[in-house]
Amino acid sequence: MAAPTAADVDAVVVTKPLASAQDAAEVAAFWLGDGGANLVNAAPYTVRDAVNPPLPGAVITPSGKPGRLAPSLPSDSAPTQPDGPATLGKVFFIGADGQPHWCTGSAVNSQYRNVVATAAQCAFDTQTSGAALDKWVFVPRYTDGTAPLGLYVGKQLFGHYDFDVYRDFDRGYAFVNVYEGVVPSATGELTGYGRLGDNVGGLGLAWNQPLDYSVNVFGYPAGPHPDGVRPYSGQNLKMTVGSVTTTAHSPVLKGERLLPVRSWFTGHGAQGSSWLLNYDAASARGYLNGLSVSVADADGNLRYDTGLSPYFDNELLAVYSAARVVWTGAVPPG
Repeated sequence: MAAPTAADVDAVVVTKPLASAQDAAEVAAFWLGDGGANLVNAAPYTVRDAVNPPLPGAVITPSGKPGRLAPSLPSDSAPTQPDGPATLGKVFFIGADGQPHWCTGSAVNSQYRNVVATAAQCAFDTQTSGAALDKWVFVPRYTDGTAPLGLYVGKQLFGHYDFDVYRDFDRGYAFVNVYEGVVPSATGELTGYGRLGDNVGGLGLAWNQPLDYSVNVFGYPAGPHPDGVRPYSGQNLKMTVGSVTTTAHSPVLKGERLLPVRSWFTGHGAQGSSWLLNYDAASARGYLNGLSVSVADADGNLRYDTGLSPYFDNELLAVYSAARVVWTGAVPPG
């Protein structure tokens, strides 16, 4: 993988602290305490989760050669997940309204096996300039208030300057470094659970890809279609498959070269859904090449049918590259 230059990183990357080592145990206890009550009661985030039908977008000229970073495998002791990637899960946080919320997130291969990708609005506080969302955690394969593969507290957020300053969803991606996982013990205390990548592995990453490919979209959609039909509960990982062949423009998202894909996911909970290139069901591995930032009803039949993602280019690579080399460590006892 060719590393971006220091000038590339300085030009586009912004970083924000999420939780200090001293605060991480308190954050984990907030979500895991009382039998995971705050996890159970969290609502899907609804910031920009659905938009009007998109318009034709601008032509994309890749900023460099197509590239890929290979997926990583979990340790031999990691439990298998036959119904989809164990790298997928939910990110939980306190929203701008002060209430617990969640989006979809995914573990990505990195040097210290500690990086999570999601939509930018699921990590940046879009209501407060320069702020990140509070009490941010990742729970791979979240199930009914439990963290079967551990809960991972966010330490550091990396994103793009244009989203942080202008709310430009062409740059609507975020990468978060997380501390080592924790689980509650029989006595309710936090017990260390090891590194995220050791437990679930990590997705690969692809960038500067030509627009003629198929992706498997994984996420936790919830909420209704515009006609009121509610096909998803948000409790189970779902998948759709679609082709990426063109670009889209959404004025409300300030996005001029978003990627549309045919997808039936409803908006609530779908933000951060992973678009996987060359997904292999046998190994549950693929290359992250998109992240849903919103959905739309493109044909006007009151059913969402389109997911929208930023295009992954050299600037995406610069943001990821800044996050991939950050060490985090374990959550101190607390």
